[in-house]
Amino acid sequence: MRRMAGTAFIIRVASAAVVFVSQILLARWMGSFEYGTYVYVWTWLLLAGDIVHLGLPLTAQRYIPEYTQRGAFDRLRGYLIGSRWLTFGLGTAAAIIGAAIVHSIEGSLDRQVVMPLYLACVALPFYVFSFMLDGVSRSYDWIGLALLPHSLLRPILILALIAGVHAAGFPLDATTTMLATAIAVWSTALGQLLVLNGRIARTVPPGARSYDIKGWFSTSLPMIAVWGIYTALTTTDVLVLQQFRPSDEVAHYYAASKTLTLVTFVYFAVAASAAHRFAAYHVAGDRDGLENFAAVTIRWIFWPSLAAMLLILALGKPMLWLFGPGFVEAYPVMFVLAVGLMARAAVGPAERLLTMVGQQRVCALAYAGAFAVNLTGCVVLAKPYGGMGVAIATSAAFVVESALLFLIARHRLGLHLFVWKRKS
Repeated sequence: MRRMAGTAFIIRVASAAVVFVSQILLARWMGSFEYGTYVYVWTWLLLAGDIVHLGLPLTAQRYIPEYTQRGAFDRLRGYLIGSRWLTFGLGTAAAIIGAAIVHSIEGSLDRQVVMPLYLACVALPFYVFSFMLDGVSRSYDWIGLALLPHSLLRPILILALIAGVHAAGFPLDATTTMLATAIAVWSTALGQLLVLNGRIARTVPPGARSYDIKGWFSTSLPMIAVWGIYTALTTTDVLVLQQFRPSDEVAHYYAASKTLTLVTFVYFAVAASAAHRFAAYHVAGDRDGLENFAAVTIRWIFWPSLAAMLLILALGKPMLWLFGPGFVEAYPVMFVLAVGLMARAAVGPAERLLTMVGQQRVCALAYAGAFAVNLTGCVVLAKPYGGMGVAIATSAAFVVESALLFLIARHRLGLHLFVWKRKS
């Protein structure tokens, strides 16, 4: 656990640094308007990509340990092959439907977003597929293979492509940047697939395959309700803000929020190596082990997150200035968003634990409640208060989400998923 969390932590730190630098350069090279347009389209890709796989990648850390422990290798082989084909097929179908929707409403869209949206559809199949490759890799504790391609190599490739265009003297706009993004998404996913296939061939013996597609989806659909709502929860602010405010303001808000969410690399580093272990403790019936492991993961997330949060807030203004002088206007937004992020850190990877132990349906209801708070707040506050308004709505939604997850774990499982525990 410590080794895997350490590996994930290192990758996340490197990824956070690369992404932060690349976003600064993009904002400088593109200008705030084109950068804001790209951010808007990229956010749509994130939202679609996190939903259209219908949760199949999320089941990997449940079914692979389960099939392996039971010795059900026919089902394991079937899952390893079938889940990947199904995921890629879903991504391709969604891309075709998305392109058709863009074509049908093209006349009502701003001209500068049309081509970037088409290119986002081109990127979608392999963007979705990379989630499945990530899930399978994590289930075998191949954390480097799970995280390196999309967390580090993809942003490096995007930056390299954009830097080449900039160095050649060509103008940089949202279309060019999204084209580079699509190339990077396809390239890194294909490379990850080749390496993963080689490792699986050496790990899983050949033989018959059994496909429990109905069973996989019966598990994945409640999971995607949780995951999809969470993704909507983290993207609604940008998508709603774009409807009421100019792209420049969207760019400023996005820079502030993404600078602050550098903190979340701690959360993802620990959670990346924890989910399938929650499932393993649950399958083994080791409740004490599950409770103790959950407590450890929360502490590993909260205290480093708090230290990182204080440091980033202290350096917030100069960090935002790196994007451009106008971006400093969004500095107060960071303090509002910090409240919600620390509320999430205080309960650790609660949603992953709940989904791994069969509580995904009630977990989805909690996320639905938090999303309702977020969407309503963003729609009401975006027009009069701009970035500060959507920040208030987003932070309030995270607080609601964390409180509900804590109560669910307490009443359904008898687990105390909070960083502070009152002594008995």
